Formats: sequence, C-alpha cells, structure tokens
Amino acid sequence: MTDTDVQAPKIEFPCERYPIKVIGDAGEGFADLVVEVIRRHAPDLDSSTLRLRDSRNGRFLSVQVLITATGVEQLQAIHLDLRATGRVHMVL
Repeated sequence: MTDTDVQAPKIEFPCERYPIKVIGDAGEGFADLVVEVIRRHAPDLDSSTLRLRDSRNGRFLSVQVLITATGVEQLQAIHLDLRATGRVHMVL
C-alpha cells in the first residue's frame, strides 16, 4: 500500500453526534453567534452538547457542538456561513 492508496474514511449520512469545533476571537456573543449560525442548518442542535474552551492567553475561544449531519452540502454551508461572520478563524 502506498501513500496514494490511503483515503479519508467515508461518513455515512445521516450521522448523529457529528462534532463541529469552531475557533475564533474570544469576545462577547461569540458562542451565541456560532450556535445561531449552526442552528440555521441544523435546527435540532442540542444546546446541552455545547462545550466552550478558552485558549491559554484568553485571546481565542473554541466552541464545540454535536449535530446530526445530513450531508456534505449541509456541512459545507455551515462552514461557509461561519467563515462569513468574520469572527471565525477555523472550523474543524
């Protein structure tokens, strides 16, 4: 097997408890903004899955939620809308 034979694992949709982690500048309302954007595409988002983590120096905040992913199109739309806020640095 060569390096070119290795492929990313395929995700079967719908995929329950699909994690989305968003990293951005810490500040008032960042977590609420992330939840609002994700909820547009995943209205069944369970707020109890929300996890917040400050960076060591407090400059950044990571927000993680679990959604039921319905397809690649949904995940791409979430990513694009989060990036369009101007406050998000990374979506994992």
